[in-house]
Amino acid sequence: MREYIDYQKSICNRGNLYRIKQVMKRAAAGEDITVGFIGGSITQGSLATNSTNCYAYKTFEWWKENFKDANFTYINAGIGGTTSHFGSARVEDDLLKFNPDFVIVEFSVNDDPNEFFLETYEGLVRHIYNHKNKPALLLVSNVFYDTGANAQGQHSKVARALELPLVSMESSIYPAVRDGKIKNRDITPDDLHPNDLGHELVASVIQYFLDRTMQEMLIGEKPSFEADVLPVAITKNRYEAARRYNNKNTDAAWDGFEVDDEPQAGITDCFKNGWKSKQSEACLSLEVTGTEIAVQYRKYVSGKSPKAKILVDGTEVAIIDAAFDETWGDKLELTPVASNLKAKNHKVQIVTCEESNLDNPMYIVSIITAG
Repeated sequence: MREYIDYQKSICNRGNLYRIKQVMKRAAAGEDITVGFIGGSITQGSLATNSTNCYAYKTFEWWKENFKDANFTYINAGIGGTTSHFGSARVEDDLLKFNPDFVIVEFSVNDDPNEFFLETYEGLVRHIYNHKNKPALLLVSNVFYDTGANAQGQHSKVARALELPLVSMESSIYPAVRDGKIKNRDITPDDLHPNDLGHELVASVIQYFLDRTMQEMLIGEKPSFEADVLPVAITKNRYEAARRYNNKNTDAAWDGFEVDDEPQAGITDCFKNGWKSKQSEACLSLEVTGTEIAVQYRKYVSGKSPKAKILVDGTEVAIIDAAFDETWGDKLELTPVASNLKAKNHKVQIVTCEESNLDNPMYIVSIITAG
């Protein structure tokens, strides 16, 4: 099946390989290396039969197999159904606190191909690049195998601007599926999430890039930018310093809400550290900083679910609905509610609508701000 994949075309942007080569040299010298991943459900390993059959772990294994004297640590910060918007707010807690040396970023099928996600993606990538550990980055673009759709067009703008490598399934695996050389159901049951074989093929594309880079490891290459300072952002770049407010770091006031203090069993145990209420006209109030505000909450696939009004500085700006018209499971929803505010503190209030006989509570996971 690999004979149908155009591996040469998979490298959509070579970028500057200085940082990756430095990590490889350190690995060859037997140093401790942390390999990290951040993305959505494909990165998390959705539809792989176990956690070691996903593309991320197979990529991690490539490092172990090629640099046997090094000691490797694996960090998978993939969370299904999430975008680079949430990624920009959680990257410090979920990934960077482990000081990764090599990082793969993959949000191409969760981000929409628009200017908003161009900005959130750039903010996330710049945040990782500027981390004190100076990690090497590889951007990965997955694809919908029935349509060829993804956000690669936007994400590649960031790759080019920051001289980062980007490898693409749209340019390598998808053409073979489109042309009938690879049957879509052999690699994915839903035209998006790979099965074990699909994950293996995605990993093979990444490994092709890593193999080529390893062959060039001893060829000298200078850093992309003088003093390692990134160029001016191509967007407003409000999300490089995105913030997340939840009950672990925020003093909120509430009437009719209650704090969820159940322990969180890992980052994919998403519906934790928030506030919940099944009461009508319950109010949650907290103060946040930023020009951009979004509310993160739980959407339910079954049962009668609540709605809530969102007020910013006393003005109603949105209504959120916790009902989810899908079947694959409850969703961690992130809804922007205010933009281009003054850069100062703002009061956010969530007020549940007047409803009765609810099956599910309004669950506010966090407030995310930027700017």
